[in-house]
This record gives sequence, C-alpha cells and structure tokens, in this order.
Amino acid sequence: MAIFEFMSDLKHNWTKEEILEIYNKPLMELLYDAATIHRKHHDPNQVQVSTLLSIKTGGCPEDCGYCPQAARYHTDIEGNDLMTVQHVKAQALRAKASGSSRVCMGAAWRNVKDGEEFDRVLEMVRTINKLEMEVCCTLGMLTENQAKRLAEAGLYAYNHNLDTSEDYYKDVISTRAFEDRLETIDNVRKTNVTVCSGGIIGMGESVEDRAGMLVALATLDPQPESVPINALVAVEGTPMEDMEPVSIWEMIRMVATTRIVMPMTQVRLSAGRTEMSREGQAMCFFAGANSIFAGDKLLTTPNPDVNEDMEMFRQLGLQPQAPFVKKAQPATVEAADSALSPQGENPKWSRPGHKIERNEEAKLKARAK
Repeated sequence: MAIFEFMSDLKHNWTKEEILEIYNKPLMELLYDAATIHRKHHDPNQVQVSTLLSIKTGGCPEDCGYCPQAARYHTDIEGNDLMTVQHVKAQALRAKASGSSRVCMGAAWRNVKDGEEFDRVLEMVRTINKLEMEVCCTLGMLTENQAKRLAEAGLYAYNHNLDTSEDYYKDVISTRAFEDRLETIDNVRKTNVTVCSGGIIGMGESVEDRAGMLVALATLDPQPESVPINALVAVEGTPMEDMEPVSIWEMIRMVATTRIVMPMTQVRLSAGRTEMSREGQAMCFFAGANSIFAGDKLLTTPNPDVNEDMEMFRQLGLQPQAPFVKKAQPATVEAADSALSPQGENPKWSRPGHKIERNEEAKLKARAK
C-alpha cells in the first residue's frame, strides 16, 4: 500500500518504523507525497513570517549542549536584562512593517517565576496583541496558572521545543528531563493558547532519533499547531562547537516527513537558514515548510536579512501569511481586570543529575578562560 494512502488524514498513532519508512523513501516520491498533503491543507504560496526577539539574553542556568546562552559555557554572547515594554513594542512595530505577522519573545530562563519580570512579560503580550500581531513566547517551563495568565493577556502561541528524541535527550541536556517538556506543553493545552514545539537536527543524533522526535510530536493530541525544524548552528564555546553542519538534503527530508505526519501544522524553517541556498529553501517550501523566522538574529543566532527574504519571496511567488489565519485573535484582559493572580509558585522541576561528558568539558574550558 502506498504510504500516501494511509497518511492523507490526521492520525496520532504513528510508530517510529512508519516514520523511518517515510523519511527514507526515494526523494522524488517523498517530495511528491509531502507536497500533495501540503496542498490539501494549506495554500502552497503563503508562508508565515515570524520575528524572534530575545527579550532577556544570556545567563541561563541550563546546560543545553547546543546553546550559547548557557551561563556555564564561554561564548561571545553579551547578556542583557529583561527589555522594557516600550522597547519590545518598537521592535514589534518594526517587524510588522517588514512583513511579519507574529512576534515570538524569548527569555533565557529555566522556568517562569511569578513576580515583576513575569508581570512585565504579560504587559508585553497585551501590547503586541493590540498591534494585531500573533504573540508567541518561549520562557522555559511554566505551570498551569502561569499558562492561564499568559492566555488571559492575549498570548497566541507558546513555544517549548522537545529538541530531540526522548532517547537522545539525555545526551544533550542534564539539567531537566524530557517529561518536563511534555508537562509544560500539557499545561499550555489547558488554555486556548496554541502550541509551538519542534527540535534540532545535526546534534549528533541518528536518523532513528529524528524519527523518535517526530513520534513524540505527532502522537500528541492535538498535534502542535507549529513545528520549528532547526539545523544546528555550532557556536564556539558550546559542547557542540565541532559538529558538522547537516546537509540540505537532510533538512528537506526532515521537513517533508514532518509535513506528512503532521498535515495541519505550520512547519517552520528556523535556525540554519544562513547556510541554505535559495534553491534549498525553495525545495523545503515545496516539501511543506510554510513558516520562517525573519530578521538578522534568531535570539543570538545569525539569520538572513529580511530584505533578502522578501526578495526570495518575490522570486518564488510567495506571499506573507496574514495574522490569525489559522485561529482567531485572542482577547486581551487588562491587568487591572484580571481574574487570575500570581500564586507564588516555585515548582521543583526535575534535575536528572547525570553528567554529559562533552557538556562538562565545555564547562571546564570556560572556567579556564
């Protein structure tokens, strides 16, 4: 039976074997299946343009092996305190003028903590939602009450990447568990906020791990509304500084497979686009990618200039997607009218406690500098 016959409709019981069979298909068949499904559920000439804004940079206590924002590694990242609401509004207006319909605000936190800084983030959410833009946040792990407060402020999406398969996760991060990621996604699902969750390829994982990550995402019910696919950008000073870049063919296969197993989601080309040719990106769009991050930085990672992206759109006949196409704009409740209050929560998110050799080596190297 052709793979396309049993995957044309949404399903939540994908197995790793099924996904590997898809990923390893002859490329022309894989592209045909993915493009067919993509056209069934999406306008192939529309691509969502999002802007990622680092509202608090560096100093993160986590040990993610890919991340230059971890305080324990010596990178050239310049740490910054939490931005002001006015600064964020100015950046959002600039992004909107450049064609973005979504702003994703990222803070280098392990988890959200109730208090003045979180209150400021809530005000940022209210401010951007009033600009008729989709608002996304990635703030680390959060509780159900914190998720509800973000929803009440007008949050459209919450990003919390799984990063990789559950099996390989313990070789990337030791300061939190895979289950913590799933619990945070579950807390977001208790609200009307959409879920954005994906991962990174090129961290030394196997193809089986890539399939395992897609199993974890595709078996969520509902599936994430947005799935970012990142290619590792190896940064000097991080444990993964010597990783070889993934090939464009691996990226195309990953995008196409993601599109097939999650037909309704927005598949986002995220980090690593600076290393991709326009031709390579065009093949990713054909394979089902329908979202990109625009702007010269993704948190701290270089990204193509927005003018280059608009020129690429012109060449390919692509149009930026309008906001709130997939889901209606949420209402904003002002702080003074909020029915929710901070609960002073300080949850004990897990700390698995195992050691990752390359992460420990990078930490020691940082201390020696």
